[in-house]
Amino acid sequence: MSGTGLGEEMGAQGARVRALAVLRVRSRALGVAVLPAAVAVVLLVGGATGRLSGGGWDIARWAVTGLALVVLLLAGAVAAVVARARPALSPTVPVSEKAAPDLYRLVRDLAERLDVPAPSAIALTPDCDSWLEDRTHPAHAEALSDTHADAYTHPRALSGFGGGRRRAARRIAAAPVLVIGSPFLWWMRVAELRAVLAPVVAGTGPSAHPDIAAARRFVRGLDAAVAVASRPGLGPIRRVALGFVGRVAKLLLRGCGEHAALMERGVAAAASERAQAVDYGLRIVAQEQVGLAYAGWDRLLTRVALPAWRMGRWPSRLDAGVVSALTELSRRDRLAEGFTSRLGERPACDLLEEPGVVDEAASLLAARLFHGGPAEAGPDWSPVDWQQYPEEVVDRKWRTEAARLHRVLDAMGVRRSADPAGSALTPGPTLERVIEHLSRHDARTGVTGSTRHVSGGSGGSGNGGSSGCGGSSGTSPVGSASEAGRTSGIGEAGETDRTSKTNETGKTNETSKANEPSRTSETTSRTSETTSRTGKPSRTSETNKIDEAIEAGDALAAGISAELAREEAAAAPAVPAEVASDAVALWGTDPLPLFPLQPPRSGRELLADHVTAMVCCSAVDTAGAVPGLDWLDGPALLIDGERRADLGGRVLSLVEGGDAEPLRSWLTSLGVRAEKPVRLV
Repeated sequence: MSGTGLGEEMGAQGARVRALAVLRVRSRALGVAVLPAAVAVVLLVGGATGRLSGGGWDIARWAVTGLALVVLLLAGAVAAVVARARPALSPTVPVSEKAAPDLYRLVRDLAERLDVPAPSAIALTPDCDSWLEDRTHPAHAEALSDTHADAYTHPRALSGFGGGRRRAARRIAAAPVLVIGSPFLWWMRVAELRAVLAPVVAGTGPSAHPDIAAARRFVRGLDAAVAVASRPGLGPIRRVALGFVGRVAKLLLRGCGEHAALMERGVAAAASERAQAVDYGLRIVAQEQVGLAYAGWDRLLTRVALPAWRMGRWPSRLDAGVVSALTELSRRDRLAEGFTSRLGERPACDLLEEPGVVDEAASLLAARLFHGGPAEAGPDWSPVDWQQYPEEVVDRKWRTEAARLHRVLDAMGVRRSADPAGSALTPGPTLERVIEHLSRHDARTGVTGSTRHVSGGSGGSGNGGSSGCGGSSGTSPVGSASEAGRTSGIGEAGETDRTSKTNETGKTNETSKANEPSRTSETTSRTSETTSRTGKPSRTSETNKIDEAIEAGDALAAGISAELAREEAAAAPAVPAEVASDAVALWGTDPLPLFPLQPPRSGRELLADHVTAMVCCSAVDTAGAVPGLDWLDGPALLIDGERRADLGGRVLSLVEGGDAEPLRSWLTSLGVRAEKPVRLV
């Protein structure tokens, strides 16, 4: 026997041994359930024959008989729930043979070469993975019938949401369904797809073994029973009854969990060994494409699709976008060089009769899984093409976030920037207003961090009033501003001023108390003098400005988070009861989205996003920039046809530390007018 055949035999044999171990757990549970009944039968027979007679035996006989009936009833209830509970059905896009005859032909040819049963059907999933799924449970009979029908005439089935009433049916003796990741069809070539699917299809051989199939059904039934017991919305009586069933199912799962895991490992090893006889060399190359496709799919979902989903739009060609994203990745990354040369070969999506329809269905299902969007398109949940993405998603996203930012500033009482043209109309929303609020500013002097270096010719002009955004200091804003303006032009007179201050130390206590405000002004004067001579602010004043900027940013971030939460709560659609129950029955009790792409954004992250959006709106309206789409980074700002990727760090400097200088320099270099009002939604 060859090494490959020996490895395959060892893997299959190990899987069968573990399957028998799982079934032994089931047999032990059955033995425990019937043990009281067996003892009761012995006592009853002994009483009937006169061998076990007497008062004590009669009491024992009736007690054990009652216990046996209770145990049998409980065991029957547990067995009924385990047998009838519908295992979770992976949300997929069914593909009928009429819709993809070439794909079915390829899979059947592959199964024939591997000498294993062919899968009963094919379905697509919006993920970079492939597996076999057992759908022979009676509750899945209707879904299987929809799969074999023309998928394009059943929009709900095509979107992975089977409906209809449940029909009683016997378990179907059929091979498992082959589930293929939809990004593989668009990125991989036909030969690469065949090589990647070979180990998966080879798994139908061990799956056909009776012991392995029975063990899998038992484990899946226990898992489904646990899910039924944990389903929300149960009444008190059902919750107690199903709680007992759930605890028993969990106990059995703990007893057979290790054996089940080793059984699946043995099945995978046997399938891998068998698949080595088919396209083994090409499979090594194709596995590189699997990793590349996963990276591109992840970037496409998190950077490109997620912003559109948050705006109530779903890209209808996600799988086609994978090709563009990976092509861009191969252009930027030297490690991916040469991968685009494969694009001249026949793509695997050509195996479908209507790739666009399948791509649209997979894209809608991806939005449902990863974002929790509605199951069907509607007025507030409409598809968007890649050509329309910059205008309908990127520009709208920027202006929506900019409008939210200014609404929060209005609620906080932050005054709008004055119109540079001196118009008497209400000032419009400007970027300057945001920068002034977030930049390092001294609440007592009203001097922002961006204008802290004052020239000598500006002295004596500091008699203006406060802007109204002062802090809790008791120093008069007018006096502080006047003192700062008076001392900013000191120049070289510092030594004379220092001598006069030294002579003041001999004054009496009463005179010292009378001149306390003057002494405070002198301290401020010395700080300003140090700043004027060294060109740098003192460490204490700089720290105070940073702290004030952080406080202002925290307040604004909290306001944006609260405003966004209110908007999401108001826009949450009401899910019909039948749709909700159908989703729970298909996918289990987990809430949507099943696979969130990102954790909830913090307040600082939201603030940075909104400030970036405001900067982009100002650049579009005043500097001729346009919104664009970067396949790897999502929404992009294009200036003269080139993407500007150097904005994020400058915005973080403003948001995190209150330093507006980097952002102002960037705006000046591009000709962006921060004081000009922008158009909002």
